[in-house]
Amino acid sequence: MTLDVQVDDVVRLRKQHPCGSTDWVVVRVGADIGLRCLGCGRRILLPRHEFRRRLKTIVTRSEKPPLVLPPRPRDESS
Repeated sequence: MTLDVQVDDVVRLRKQHPCGSTDWVVVRVGADIGLRCLGCGRRILLPRHEFRRRLKTIVTRSEKPPLVLPPRPRDESS
């Protein structure tokens, strides 16, 4: 199963944060997933496998399309 989250997605985790919030915004996507609590602003990093286990649902998707780089032009001088 691939994990399809992007920066600025709002996700809901299974357990409640000590501040009382369950919703987080994704601030980093890579080997680890960076999250910021929407209740208190606390930032955490979770490894992808742990994030996948804790994820309950994606509440809202970001408005930005995923970053896709255009193909590089080939050098035709040779």
